[in-house]
Amino acid sequence: MLLSLVLHSYSMRYLLPGVVLLGTAPTYVLAWGFLRLVSALLPARFYQRMDDRLYCVYQSMVLFFFENYTGVQIILYGDLPKNKENIIYLANHRSTVDWIIADMLAIRQNALGHVRYVLKDGLKWLPLYGCYLSQHGGIYVKRSAKFNEKEMRSKLQSHVAAGTPMYLVIFPEGTRYNPEQSEVLLASQTFAAQQGLPVLKHVLTPRIKATHVAFDSLKNYLDAIYDVTVVYEGKTDKGQRKESPSMTEFLCKECPTIHIHIDRIDRKDVPEEEAYMKRWLQERFEIKDKLLLEFYDSPDPERRDRFPGKSVHSKLSLKKTLPSVLVLSGLTVGMLVSETGRKLYVNTWIYGTLLGFLLVVIKA
Repeated sequence: MLLSLVLHSYSMRYLLPGVVLLGTAPTYVLAWGFLRLVSALLPARFYQRMDDRLYCVYQSMVLFFFENYTGVQIILYGDLPKNKENIIYLANHRSTVDWIIADMLAIRQNALGHVRYVLKDGLKWLPLYGCYLSQHGGIYVKRSAKFNEKEMRSKLQSHVAAGTPMYLVIFPEGTRYNPEQSEVLLASQTFAAQQGLPVLKHVLTPRIKATHVAFDSLKNYLDAIYDVTVVYEGKTDKGQRKESPSMTEFLCKECPTIHIHIDRIDRKDVPEEEAYMKRWLQERFEIKDKLLLEFYDSPDPERRDRFPGKSVHSKLSLKKTLPSVLVLSGLTVGMLVSETGRKLYVNTWIYGTLLGFLLVVIKA
């Protein structure tokens, strides 16, 4: 009985965030649909700005749970940009939480609404959000030979023409690094050997296609590239290093600290030709590998479990996140207290999802 109670209490840690984040989805989609409707006859920039603000509201709520609620400690190293910029965000990929790390940095620059992702193609089938993320500027891509360069380039160039603020998040490894997935590691190492590249220990060999298309399409619009390296700190009961947490584990407060190293690289210092950029990207990931090697295995105990250089403990104010929780939760509860509201809520889940799937099919 006691064990059951403990396990139940453990599950409750992620139940509240899950209920709120998923439960407010129809409210958010209805608000976005209303915005889309009323802005139809107005300049496109009006819709884009309002959509960015609306997106900021929801993502601020996400950060309330993933940062304030969990109490995770954020430690920043390297270049700490404070002002809004048009950037490409390149990071190592270790966890399903990685996309939220980009939000954590963006909100500290007041650029949370500008975040747009290069996403795996399968995510377009997410109920409600799969279609919306594309509308917000996200780009779904397939791997290898199925990668549609023309479609990605066209969408990015349309953003440039519209003057859309850009905080474009890309994970060049293409899949998550997990030392327990031997097949993924072997495939990455085999690819590196075939290309005559060094075999990396703590990251996968990066792929160039999406990064090059993004930079080539945005190069005259960008201010910089942020090269971000992330470590999720945590140890098992035996004192051994834990693998990067899943979203559920993270919400269960199993990650006490996140270490984030940022290199800001000015646009002019990035090679434009694909062959040179491929070498540049490989070198950036070799630097990441060295940073991670030193973090985990430095012979100096004082330098272990930290990145080199000065660090800043960055705490996110509740003023930036709690209002979004109260607004979206309040609107959702207000909808659910009436029969008409409940019908609208359920119909939004059902027909909103089906309409999103239909739009995905039509676009394909």
